[in-house]
Amino acid sequence: MNRNTLLSVGLLACLMAGGLRAASAPDPDAVLNQFFQQYLETHFRQRPLSATHLGDHRFDAQLDDLSIGARRAWVEHARQTLKELPRRVDYRALSRAGQIDFEIFRHELVTDLWLAANTRPFEQDPRVYNQRISDSVFLVLAQSTLPRETNIAHALARMTHIPSVVAAARANLDRPPPSILETAIRQNRGSIAFYEGGILEFVGDSPQRQTVQEAGAKLAAVLKDYQQFLEQDLLGRATGDWRLGKAKFARKLELVLDAGLTADEVLAQAQAEFQRVTSELYVVSRQVWSHYFPRQALPPDDPEGRRATIGQVLAAVSREHGEGQDLVRDARATVANLKAFIRAQDILRLPEPDRCQVIEMPEFQRGNSLAYLNSAPPLDPNATSMYAVSPPGADWPPERVQSLLEEYNRHMLQILTIHEAYPGHYVQLEYSNRAGSPIRRVLQSGPFIEGWAVYTEQTMLDQGYGEGNLPLRLMQLKFYLRAVVNAILDHQMHCRNLTDAQAMELLVQGGFQSEEEARLKIVRAKQSSVQLSTYFVGRMAHYRLRQTLQRELGEAFDLGRYHEAVLAHGSVPVKYLPELVRARLREPR
Repeated sequence: MNRNTLLSVGLLACLMAGGLRAASAPDPDAVLNQFFQQYLETHFRQRPLSATHLGDHRFDAQLDDLSIGARRAWVEHARQTLKELPRRVDYRALSRAGQIDFEIFRHELVTDLWLAANTRPFEQDPRVYNQRISDSVFLVLAQSTLPRETNIAHALARMTHIPSVVAAARANLDRPPPSILETAIRQNRGSIAFYEGGILEFVGDSPQRQTVQEAGAKLAAVLKDYQQFLEQDLLGRATGDWRLGKAKFARKLELVLDAGLTADEVLAQAQAEFQRVTSELYVVSRQVWSHYFPRQALPPDDPEGRRATIGQVLAAVSREHGEGQDLVRDARATVANLKAFIRAQDILRLPEPDRCQVIEMPEFQRGNSLAYLNSAPPLDPNATSMYAVSPPGADWPPERVQSLLEEYNRHMLQILTIHEAYPGHYVQLEYSNRAGSPIRRVLQSGPFIEGWAVYTEQTMLDQGYGEGNLPLRLMQLKFYLRAVVNAILDHQMHCRNLTDAQAMELLVQGGFQSEEEARLKIVRAKQSSVQLSTYFVGRMAHYRLRQTLQRELGEAFDLGRYHEAVLAHGSVPVKYLPELVRARLREPR
């Protein structure tokens, strides 16, 4: 039996966890899992990169067909699956856990169909092609757990399909928004560098090294020609409107967040939280004023004076930073301290073995954020997760480098590492990969994931991390205020025609962000819609549930046990959390 067959059998066994009852009376939950597995089989054959992202490596030598006809087939597959789901699976016969899985699967299909009908990424977002050009090969080489020579062979095979991706991009792209195209242009430069030499770092002394080098050089030539198309042809036609509009934004938010909130409710809650967090920032800033400004009078306690106090203290704290070339090293050093604290305070049980690597972000993946967590894929959970940190660009002017370092000073870098890794994204997604439900492992909720990461920032400090260090608390509050402002910016940029100048004022004056960070966030808001709201919506859901259950349980409340109960069910839509967590807390830890 070859490896691909083994993977297929292994995936089926995983998806059919628990087995089927007698053929005459199949377990309804198992029938749902089998139907989902059948859906994935077709989905993966249509979109091999999706299979790679999720950890099914049977299709690693193939790449997506991005022609109009192929993409129409994607939509038809989703439409037929949605139609067949209630016919093939009896919702009423499912266990409650199975009913939740059914609802998650159905909602995913409805959302996919709405996005296909109401957005045009393959016509207006060249970054979707960049993912196929670079991520498709990088993930095979950097994250797959198959033998190295097998991965290299898959990468070489996939590289032969990339010229077809470039051809599809040339044929499909028309009038992208300038802000999106500019990022795609920078990313493609990184892809060229990757194939010209960076790829060899993953190949090492393989017997296939020379073949990879030759294939990479040939592909780099194709991408250089594509770069000319992006810069000289498409840039002249980049007149698309990035705004989604009020009606579409409202519907997309309801579908993608699946949190039981409307767009207007999210905005109102964010605006109220903005005032509360700003007040808390002032209280802490006032306490450390004399440390940074000895013998200087505290500004008057009025709106203008409070803002001046916060701004001046934050600026002083931000000057406590490392060097640009040390950002990755400093992030690694923070990890050890965080893990020791989590264990000592029983925040939760950390995943064992630890498979998180702190790496320098590849150039072709750099965009508008300093860091990300590329988690181990749910269908290949033994793979590594990568906490990637982006140092300043080699071509950046000194003032831009300084702005980045001040925004991600030595205090903020600790908050960022809490968010991305411990006990944030890495820990949560490792728990998620162990969920019994295949649907929950594959179809993950953004608000749950991002909300958990934001929730942990405050929780760690509340439980004593940093030993009451007030500059660290200021950075935590500032980072959380960013999540709150993200939701406001997201709504107002897409629904209320907020100008760049007004957005800059909101971020710099209201959110106390550096101009460099604010500039990147405005670009990001133009390149996405709804995603920036996931942090705030998810955090509020996690925080409110914690307060509710802590009150209900009183002295019986145990923080570590509670956190594990939250993470035990996979990355589910937050609207299911109250029911699921209460049920889990009735069981032994």
